[in-house]
Amino acid sequence: MDLSFYGAAKSVTGSKHLLTLNNQERILLDCGMFQGSGDKVHELNEDFGFEPESINYLLLSHAHIDHSGLIPRLVKMGFKGKIFCTPPTLELCRLILMDSAGIQQAERGHEDVGVYGTALYTKKDVEACLQQFETVPYNQPYRLNKEVEFLFTDVGHILGSAAVHLTITENEEKSLRLSFTGDIGRHENRILRAPQPFPQADILICESTYGNSFHASIENTEERLLDIVLDTCMKKKGRLLIPAFSIGRTQELVYSLNVLAEEGKIPKHIRVYVDSPLSVYATDIMREHEECFNKQMQEYLKFDDDPFGFPQLHFITETDDSKLLVASDDPCVIISASGMMQGGRIQHHLFNNLSHEKNTLLITGYCEPSTLGGRLLAGAKSVNIFGEKVEVKAEILRMNEYSAHADYEDIVRFLHCQDKDQIQKIFLVHGEEESMKKLKRDMEELGYKNIQIPDFRLSYELRHIKKQQPEKKAN
Repeated sequence: MDLSFYGAAKSVTGSKHLLTLNNQERILLDCGMFQGSGDKVHELNEDFGFEPESINYLLLSHAHIDHSGLIPRLVKMGFKGKIFCTPPTLELCRLILMDSAGIQQAERGHEDVGVYGTALYTKKDVEACLQQFETVPYNQPYRLNKEVEFLFTDVGHILGSAAVHLTITENEEKSLRLSFTGDIGRHENRILRAPQPFPQADILICESTYGNSFHASIENTEERLLDIVLDTCMKKKGRLLIPAFSIGRTQELVYSLNVLAEEGKIPKHIRVYVDSPLSVYATDIMREHEECFNKQMQEYLKFDDDPFGFPQLHFITETDDSKLLVASDDPCVIISASGMMQGGRIQHHLFNNLSHEKNTLLITGYCEPSTLGGRLLAGAKSVNIFGEKVEVKAEILRMNEYSAHADYEDIVRFLHCQDKDQIQKIFLVHGEEESMKKLKRDMEELGYKNIQIPDFRLSYELRHIKKQQPEKKAN
């Protein structure tokens, strides 16, 4: 049995982990798009490194584009098996994959053309791949075949996000328990439940995005956000731009601003805009899944039946309305996708506002270093947007309190349910290499053994564990 890493190996994006069983059946864990800039990224997204038609099953951890974004291409190139995910993940995938196809098609004004030539897939390809999805609720075992059973457990990263747990039985005496964490959420979460304990694993594939970091506590987050809003919009008479992923972070930001507005702390003349059709529709889906909310959010709903709506808030879906907002100079708060600023409507707002000192750019999540967001975080004095040089004079701030990813303490807490001595091997994925190395050292100090940082497109042998036979009772 082999495990191969075709993405998120010593990098954050492009999640694809391929398990080849002894009977040569193949199970793919996630099928994410590589994110970044340049021809290399497009080439990685075009070439899977394996034959799509050779895959029997796809198990999807969650809907974010770096985990789901190449599913339509996988189907287009020959994959005919079922795609398993939780019910909310399917709802979100309908949105995010259609949005991705639309962006690719619009970049050259033709259905089949994208930024580097041929689009990776079209909306027709998305419609086709959605026919192969099948949903499985949390904590409900599902048998793929005679040898393999899987289970989804809640990891609290975004709506519907799951860790994937496989039990593979070769015969009655040997089995292997493999767990893939997907992206682990935070135990301190404003909206969603905390990551739940999961069954004992022999093999663990663990994310490490913030494995070398400690997030600030969310305790005073709203007050800090309020200070930034008032400083930018009231004192400097500027615009506060907040790039945010449409699924997850946007809803957390809107909820925080909702709390502040309901408490009367945001002046009524300061408007808040969510300028992203995908964010608007994702927020509607979030409203429909109160069963995924944590206890605090459930209590809040008793006093405010719409935590994602307040008088100053305006959702923008139409392009013409977005253009009017871009052209305006009124002080306001603008939340817009994409989070890494590599595309989407946020680029238009950045193009018009980065060069003015009165404005503020608030970055609330991870940005891959080669993206526009990564360059701004690194302190770039000027950036290229739409082929033009834009001076960076706006104030650049960062708040990691809104990160949907586990930090070091969250990862350790998530793994606390595991017996270290029973884990045969741990593979660290979804992180920059230095972050992985630091997490590996720290976990070894805690007693975890056989921790591997896998290489891109290399295979690693896995072995079944011989089952313990029950002791015979003495006569």
